Amino acid sequence: MEIVLLQNIRNVGRLGEVVSVKPGFGRNFLIPQGKAVRATKASIAEFEARRAEYEKLSQERIAKAKARADEFANFTLTIKSRAADEGKLYGSIGPNEIAAATAEQGHQLLKSEVDMINGPIRETGEFEVALLLHSDVTVEMKVVVEPEA
Repeated sequence: MEIVLLQNIRNVGRLGEVVSVKPGFGRNFLIPQGKAVRATKASIAEFEARRAEYEKLSQERIAKAKARADEFANFTLTIKSRAADEGKLYGSIGPNEIAAATAEQGHQLLKSEVDMINGPIRETGEFEVALLLHSDVTVEMKVVVEPEA
């Protein structure tokens, strides 16, 4: 399926590119969310006519993502979890737990924005977690896992 991207999308393409994607991805995700339109002569002409508007929206999204990245740049998240004496957790800490813990500390973060570099956390200690705030903006956040008393 050929589509025209209305914004930058990680691992797919940049604003304005005509790319080929699997039909389900385009039809069920990209087009309904307003991230792309079908690549027809009319839609390409309409995109070119409104290109400046789309680029302005893209720059605004990037600016918002960079402002959020500044919030998380020096932020250390501390999570307390049940653990055995040798430091192994009963269970694991994944994107859901990290997003919930940041919300408790007053920062908005979606679980889809959390990239667990080395998979879920299964022991106590300090870990680096990548936050994918925009296709062009990524920031590392330190997560400290401590055992509950």
